[in-house]
Amino acid sequence: MPHANLRPRRSVLYMPGSNARALEKAASLNSDGLILDLEDAVAPDAKAMARTQVCAAVAARGFGRREVVIRVNGLETPWFADDIRAAVAAGPDAILVPKIASPQDLAFVHGLLSDCGAPASLALWAMMETPRAIFRALEIATSGGRLACLVMGTNDLVKEVHGLHTPGREAVMTALGLSVLAARAGGLAILDGVYNDIDDAAGFEAVCAQGRAMGFDGKTLIHPSQLETCNRVFAPSPQEVAAATKILAAFALPENHGRGAISLDGRMVERLHAEIASRTVALANAIAAQQ
Repeated sequence: MPHANLRPRRSVLYMPGSNARALEKAASLNSDGLILDLEDAVAPDAKAMARTQVCAAVAARGFGRREVVIRVNGLETPWFADDIRAAVAAGPDAILVPKIASPQDLAFVHGLLSDCGAPASLALWAMMETPRAIFRALEIATSGGRLACLVMGTNDLVKEVHGLHTPGREAVMTALGLSVLAARAGGLAILDGVYNDIDDAAGFEAVCAQGRAMGFDGKTLIHPSQLETCNRVFAPSPQEVAAATKILAAFALPENHGRGAISLDGRMVERLHAEIASRTVALANAIAAQQ
Protein backbone atom coordinates (compact mmCIF):
# COMPACT_ATOMS: atom_id res chain seq x y z
CA MET A 1 0.00 0.00 0.00
CA PRO A 2 1.52 3.38 -0.96
CA HIS A 3 2.56 5.60 1.93
CA ALA A 4 1.76 2.84 4.44
CA ASN A 5 4.74 3.75 6.65
CA LEU A 6 4.36 7.52 6.37
CA ARG A 7 5.50 9.25 9.57
CA PRO A 8 4.20 12.73 10.41
CA ARG A 9 6.95 15.29 10.90
CA ARG A 10 4.84 18.44 11.03
CA SER A 11 6.55 19.88 14.10
CA VAL A 12 10.03 19.03 15.33
CA LEU A 13 11.02 21.01 18.40
CA TYR A 14 14.59 21.84 19.42
CA MET A 15 15.23 21.33 23.13
CA PRO A 16 18.50 22.50 24.76
CA GLY A 17 20.38 19.51 26.09
CA SER A 18 21.78 21.43 29.03
CA ASN A 19 18.32 22.29 30.40
CA ALA A 20 17.05 19.39 32.51
CA ARG A 21 13.68 21.02 33.07
CA ALA A 22 13.16 21.49 29.33
CA LEU A 23 13.98 17.84 28.68
CA GLU A 24 11.46 16.79 31.30
CA LYS A 25 8.79 19.05 29.83
CA ALA A 26 9.40 17.70 26.31
CA ALA A 27 7.66 14.44 27.19
CA SER A 28 4.33 16.25 27.50
CA LEU A 29 4.47 18.46 24.40
CA ASN A 30 2.35 17.84 21.31
CA SER A 31 5.21 17.68 18.83
CA ASP A 32 5.76 15.01 16.20
CA GLY A 33 9.47 15.03 16.93
CA LEU A 34 12.13 16.36 19.29
CA ILE A 35 15.69 17.42 18.53
CA LEU A 36 17.67 17.23 21.76
CA ASP A 37 20.45 19.67 21.08
CA LEU A 38 24.11 19.33 22.03
CA GLU A 39 25.27 21.99 19.55
CA ASP A 40 24.07 25.59 19.22
CA ALA A 41 21.96 25.68 22.37
CA VAL A 42 24.79 24.49 24.64
CA ALA A 43 27.75 26.56 25.84
CA PRO A 44 31.22 25.00 25.44
CA ASP A 45 31.68 24.46 29.16
CA ALA A 46 28.36 22.61 29.37
CA LYS A 47 28.88 20.22 26.45
CA ALA A 48 29.87 17.16 28.46
CA MET A 49 27.08 17.67 31.00
CA ALA A 50 24.51 18.14 28.24
CA ARG A 51 25.66 14.97 26.48
CA THR A 52 25.26 12.92 29.65
CA GLN A 53 21.89 14.46 30.42
CA VAL A 54 20.45 14.04 26.92
CA CYS A 55 21.64 10.47 26.49
CA ALA A 56 20.24 9.46 29.87
CA ALA A 57 16.87 10.98 28.92
CA VAL A 58 16.84 9.15 25.58
CA ALA A 59 17.86 5.85 27.15
CA ALA A 60 15.01 6.18 29.67
CA ARG A 61 12.50 6.04 26.77
CA GLY A 62 10.20 8.63 28.30
CA PHE A 63 9.22 10.55 25.16
CA GLY A 64 6.38 8.33 24.04
CA ARG A 65 5.40 8.27 20.36
CA ARG A 66 7.60 11.23 19.44
CA GLU A 67 10.49 10.80 17.04
CA VAL A 68 13.60 11.50 19.11
CA VAL A 69 16.70 12.94 17.49
CA ILE A 70 20.02 13.94 19.06
CA ARG A 71 21.84 16.82 17.35
CA VAL A 72 25.54 16.31 17.91
CA ASN A 73 28.31 18.86 17.54
CA GLY A 74 29.99 19.31 14.16
CA LEU A 75 32.59 17.03 12.62
CA GLU A 76 35.46 19.44 13.22
CA THR A 77 34.69 20.08 16.90
CA PRO A 78 36.43 18.30 19.79
CA TRP A 79 33.08 16.91 20.98
CA PHE A 80 31.93 15.18 17.80
CA ALA A 81 33.30 11.65 18.25
CA ASP A 82 32.24 11.41 21.90
CA ASP A 83 28.81 12.75 20.98
CA ILE A 84 28.38 10.06 18.34
CA ARG A 85 29.49 7.24 20.61
CA ALA A 86 27.20 8.35 23.44
CA ALA A 87 24.24 8.93 21.11
CA VAL A 88 24.54 5.47 19.57
CA ALA A 89 24.58 3.91 23.04
CA ALA A 90 21.48 5.89 24.05
CA GLY A 91 19.47 4.69 21.06
CA PRO A 92 17.54 7.65 19.58
CA ASP A 93 15.56 7.34 16.36
CA ALA A 94 18.11 9.48 14.53
CA ILE A 95 21.28 11.51 14.91
CA LEU A 96 21.36 14.98 13.35
CA VAL A 97 24.76 16.21 12.18
CA PRO A 98 25.31 19.95 11.61
CA LYS A 99 27.44 21.67 8.94
CA ILE A 100 27.33 18.77 6.49
CA ALA A 101 28.96 20.05 3.30
CA SER A 102 29.53 17.00 1.09
CA PRO A 103 28.80 13.30 0.58
CA GLN A 104 32.28 12.68 1.96
CA ASP A 105 31.21 14.18 5.27
CA LEU A 106 28.29 11.75 5.39
CA ALA A 107 30.54 8.83 4.46
CA PHE A 108 32.80 9.68 7.40
CA VAL A 109 29.79 9.78 9.76
CA HIS A 110 28.49 6.48 8.38
CA GLY A 111 31.88 4.89 9.05
CA LEU A 112 31.95 6.11 12.63
CA LEU A 113 28.41 4.89 13.23
CA SER A 114 29.38 1.45 11.95
CA ASP A 115 32.47 1.43 14.15
CA CYS A 116 30.22 2.21 17.13
CA GLY A 117 27.93 -0.72 16.32
CA ALA A 118 24.92 1.43 15.48
CA PRO A 119 21.84 -0.65 14.67
CA ALA A 120 20.38 -0.52 11.16
CA SER A 121 17.32 1.26 12.56
CA LEU A 122 19.34 4.34 13.57
CA ALA A 123 18.75 7.04 10.95
CA LEU A 124 21.03 9.91 10.00
CA TRP A 125 19.74 13.46 9.50
CA ALA A 126 21.81 16.24 7.95
CA MET A 127 21.71 20.00 8.46
CA MET A 128 21.73 22.08 5.26
CA GLU A 129 23.16 25.38 6.44
CA THR A 130 26.11 26.42 4.29
CA PRO A 131 26.47 27.61 0.69
CA ARG A 132 28.71 24.62 -0.03
CA ALA A 133 25.99 22.24 1.15
CA ILE A 134 23.37 23.88 -1.04
CA PHE A 135 25.55 23.65 -4.15
CA ARG A 136 26.01 19.92 -3.43
CA ALA A 137 22.47 19.27 -2.22
CA LEU A 138 21.68 16.63 -4.85
CA GLU A 139 24.88 14.70 -4.15
CA ILE A 140 24.20 14.83 -0.42
CA ALA A 141 20.55 13.80 -0.72
CA THR A 142 21.28 10.85 -3.00
CA SER A 143 24.29 9.53 -1.08
CA GLY A 144 22.19 6.75 0.48
CA GLY A 145 23.01 4.78 3.58
CA ARG A 146 21.21 5.81 6.75
CA LEU A 147 20.35 9.31 5.49
CA ALA A 148 16.63 9.90 6.01
CA CYS A 149 16.03 13.63 6.43
CA LEU A 150 17.44 17.04 5.54
CA VAL A 151 16.99 19.89 8.02
CA MET A 152 17.30 23.50 6.87
CA GLY A 153 19.56 25.73 8.96
CA THR A 154 18.08 29.01 7.79
CA ASN A 155 19.71 31.22 10.44
CA ASP A 156 23.15 30.00 9.44
CA LEU A 157 22.34 30.37 5.75
CA VAL A 158 21.24 33.99 6.18
CA LYS A 159 24.48 34.66 8.04
CA GLU A 160 26.64 32.92 5.44
CA VAL A 161 25.17 34.83 2.47
CA HIS A 162 25.30 38.16 4.36
CA GLY A 163 21.55 38.43 3.90
CA LEU A 164 18.69 39.83 5.93
CA HIS A 165 15.84 38.15 7.79
CA THR A 166 12.74 39.29 5.88
CA PRO A 167 9.09 38.13 5.87
CA GLY A 168 9.50 36.69 2.38
CA ARG A 169 12.80 34.97 3.22
CA GLU A 170 14.46 36.27 0.05
CA ALA A 171 17.96 35.47 1.34
CA VAL A 172 17.28 31.72 1.49
CA MET A 173 14.53 31.01 -1.04
CA THR A 174 16.94 29.57 -3.59
CA ALA A 175 18.49 27.32 -0.94
CA LEU A 176 15.08 26.18 0.28
CA GLY A 177 13.85 25.30 -3.19
CA LEU A 178 17.01 23.46 -4.23
CA SER A 179 17.02 21.48 -0.99
CA VAL A 180 13.40 20.39 -1.41
CA LEU A 181 14.14 19.22 -4.96
CA ALA A 182 17.23 17.35 -3.77
CA ALA A 183 15.35 15.69 -0.90
CA ARG A 184 12.62 14.44 -3.23
CA ALA A 185 15.21 13.17 -5.72
CA GLY A 186 16.78 11.19 -2.89
CA GLY A 187 13.51 9.98 -1.40
CA LEU A 188 14.15 11.85 1.84
CA ALA A 189 12.04 13.85 4.27
CA ILE A 190 12.88 17.54 4.63
CA LEU A 191 12.16 20.06 7.39
CA ASP A 192 12.01 23.83 7.09
CA GLY A 193 14.13 26.04 9.35
CA VAL A 194 13.15 27.85 12.53
CA TYR A 195 11.23 31.11 12.95
CA ASN A 196 12.95 33.43 15.39
CA ASP A 197 10.22 35.86 16.48
CA ILE A 198 8.25 33.88 19.05
CA ASP A 199 5.73 36.70 19.60
CA ASP A 200 4.89 37.15 15.89
CA ALA A 201 2.08 34.60 15.52
CA ALA A 202 0.84 35.94 12.18
CA GLY A 203 4.32 35.98 10.66
CA PHE A 204 4.99 32.46 11.90
CA GLU A 205 1.77 31.11 10.39
CA ALA A 206 2.57 32.78 7.07
CA VAL A 207 6.02 31.17 6.97
CA CYS A 208 4.53 27.77 7.86
CA ALA A 209 2.07 28.13 4.98
CA GLN A 210 4.90 29.13 2.66
CA GLY A 211 6.96 26.11 3.72
CA ARG A 212 4.11 23.70 3.19
CA ALA A 213 3.38 25.19 -0.24
CA MET A 214 7.04 24.66 -1.17
CA GLY A 215 6.86 20.97 -0.27
CA PHE A 216 8.39 20.73 3.19
CA ASP A 217 7.15 17.91 5.41
CA GLY A 218 7.20 20.12 8.49
CA LYS A 219 9.19 22.70 10.38
CA THR A 220 11.76 22.86 13.13
CA LEU A 221 10.69 25.01 16.08
CA ILE A 222 12.32 26.86 18.94
CA HIS A 223 9.38 27.28 21.32
CA PRO A 224 6.37 25.18 22.42
CA SER A 225 4.01 28.08 21.68
CA GLN A 226 4.62 27.44 17.98
CA LEU A 227 3.40 23.85 18.06
CA GLU A 228 -0.35 24.29 17.58
CA THR A 229 -0.03 26.49 14.50
CA CYS A 230 2.66 24.31 12.96
CA ASN A 231 0.71 21.09 13.49
CA ARG A 232 -2.39 22.62 11.93
CA VAL A 233 -0.74 24.16 8.90
CA PHE A 234 1.32 21.11 7.97
CA ALA A 235 -1.62 18.71 8.36
CA PRO A 236 -4.21 18.13 5.64
CA SER A 237 -7.35 20.13 6.40
CA PRO A 238 -10.72 18.32 6.67
CA GLN A 239 -11.61 19.81 3.29
CA GLU A 240 -8.43 18.44 1.72
CA VAL A 241 -9.07 14.99 3.17
CA ALA A 242 -12.67 14.98 1.95
CA ALA A 243 -11.61 15.99 -1.56
CA ALA A 244 -8.83 13.39 -1.60
CA THR A 245 -11.20 10.66 -0.41
CA LYS A 246 -13.63 11.56 -3.20
CA ILE A 247 -10.91 11.31 -5.83
CA LEU A 248 -9.79 7.89 -4.59
CA ALA A 249 -13.38 6.64 -4.49
CA ALA A 250 -13.94 7.81 -8.06
CA PHE A 251 -10.87 6.02 -9.39
CA ALA A 252 -11.89 2.89 -7.49
CA LEU A 253 -15.14 2.59 -9.46
CA PRO A 254 -15.16 -0.36 -11.90
CA GLU A 255 -15.88 1.89 -14.87
CA ASN A 256 -12.72 3.93 -14.13
CA HIS A 257 -10.38 0.98 -13.78
CA GLY A 258 -7.28 1.53 -15.86
CA ARG A 259 -8.25 5.02 -16.93
CA GLY A 260 -5.59 7.70 -16.81
CA ALA A 261 -8.01 10.59 -16.38
CA ILE A 262 -11.65 11.01 -15.39
CA SER A 263 -14.16 13.83 -15.08
CA LEU A 264 -15.10 14.62 -11.47
CA ASP A 265 -17.32 17.51 -10.43
CA GLY A 266 -16.82 19.22 -13.74
CA ARG A 267 -13.03 19.05 -13.88
CA MET A 268 -10.45 16.70 -15.31
CA VAL A 269 -8.70 14.56 -12.68
CA GLU A 270 -5.63 12.50 -13.58
CA ARG A 271 -3.90 9.55 -11.97
CA LEU A 272 -1.27 11.89 -10.54
CA HIS A 273 -4.06 13.57 -8.57
CA ALA A 274 -5.00 10.15 -7.19
CA GLU A 275 -1.39 9.66 -6.07
CA ILE A 276 -1.48 13.02 -4.28
CA ALA A 277 -4.84 12.11 -2.76
CA SER A 278 -3.48 8.78 -1.52
CA ARG A 279 -0.66 10.53 0.32
CA THR A 280 -3.04 13.12 1.77
CA VAL A 281 -5.31 10.44 3.23
CA ALA A 282 -2.35 8.39 4.48
CA LEU A 283 -0.87 11.41 6.26
CA ALA A 284 -4.22 12.30 7.84
CA ASN A 285 -4.62 8.70 9.04
CA ALA A 286 -1.08 8.63 10.45
CA ILE A 287 -1.70 11.86 12.37
CA ALA A 288 -4.99 10.52 13.74
CA ALA A 289 -3.34 7.25 14.78
CA GLN A 290 -0.60 8.91 16.82
CA GLN A 291 -3.07 11.20 18.57
